[in-house]
Amino acid sequence: MKLAGIKSVENAHDDSIWAATWLPSTASRPPLLLTGSLDETVRMWRSDDLVLERTNTGHCLGVASVAAHPLGSIAASSSLDSFVRVFDVDSNATIATLEAPPSEVWQMRFDPKGAVLAVAGGGSASVKLWDTNTWELVATLSIPRPEGSKPTDKSGSKKFVLSVAWSPDGKRLACGSMDGTISVFDVQRGKFLHHLEGHYMPVRSLVYSPYDPRLLFTASDDTNVHMYDAEGKALVGNMSGHASWVLCVDVSPDGAAIATGSSDKTVRLWDLAMRASVQTMSNHTDQVWGVAFRPDGRGGRLASVSDDKSVSLYDYS
Repeated sequence: MKLAGIKSVENAHDDSIWAATWLPSTASRPPLLLTGSLDETVRMWRSDDLVLERTNTGHCLGVASVAAHPLGSIAASSSLDSFVRVFDVDSNATIATLEAPPSEVWQMRFDPKGAVLAVAGGGSASVKLWDTNTWELVATLSIPRPEGSKPTDKSGSKKFVLSVAWSPDGKRLACGSMDGTISVFDVQRGKFLHHLEGHYMPVRSLVYSPYDPRLLFTASDDTNVHMYDAEGKALVGNMSGHASWVLCVDVSPDGAAIATGSSDKTVRLWDLAMRASVQTMSNHTDQVWGVAFRPDGRGGRLASVSDDKSVSLYDYS
C-alpha cells in the first residue's frame, strides 16, 4: 500500500484549515471534499483535481469541524461561535442552526444511517444527539464523574469532550476527551458503557473500522495511535512514529490502513496488518489537522489539511 501525491492547493483558505471530510456522491454530482477553516468559511472541492466548487459563509468565528450526511445532500459545520450550521450542499441554503453554550461545540459526525448528528460537547462533558428530521436535541450522553470525586471537585468532574465516532452498525458511540480517556456509549439505550484507558493526553480524533464494529482507532497528543477492542475494553495495538501530537486519524475504506496527521507537519500511512508506519508524506509546512479517505470505491483518495492553509490530495493504492 502506498500514497502518491496528486495535487496540493496553497492558500486554499485565508487562514488555518482545521477540518476536512468527504461528501458522498449523489445522482447529480461526484463526491466533494469539504474543508472548514479559521477564516470562518466552508469550502467544497472537486474530488479529482481540487478545483474549488463553492465557498459557504455563515459563521462569525472559525470553523472547528465539518460533517457530511451519508446521502451526500446535507452537511454541517460547527464553529467557535458555538453554532452548528446545517446546510443544503447544492444550494447552500441553511436547513437548521443548532445553538450551544460557549465551548460546547466541537467535532461532529452523522450516524451511518443519517438519522442522528452527534456533537462533541466540549466543556459539557457530554455528547449531544440531534434528530436530523426535526433538528431537535433528542439525547445527551453524559460521561459519568470519576469514582471518588466530590461534586465540588472541578478538576476531576468534567471531561472536556473533543471528538466523536460512530461504530459502523450505529449501535455504539465513542468520544475522546482532553484528559486522554475514551468513553463508549450504547446509543439506543442512551447508556454509558465504559472507558478505554491508555492515552494520557488529549484524544482529538478517533474512528471505527468500517468492517469491525469492535475495532476503534484513536489519535492522541501523546504521539501515539491506539487500536482498541472497544467492546472488550482491551488495547490491542499501539503505533508510534510521529514526533509530536497526533491530531487526526482516518481509516481506509478497505479497512487495511489508517492515515494520521500530526503537529510534526507530516501525514503517515500505517499498515494495520503490520501495525507499522509504511510511509511519511511531508507536503505540509505546519501542523496537519485533518486527514480523510474518500469513502467510495472509485480509486482510493486521501486528503489532508493544515495550519499552512493548504489542502493536499493523494492517491491511495
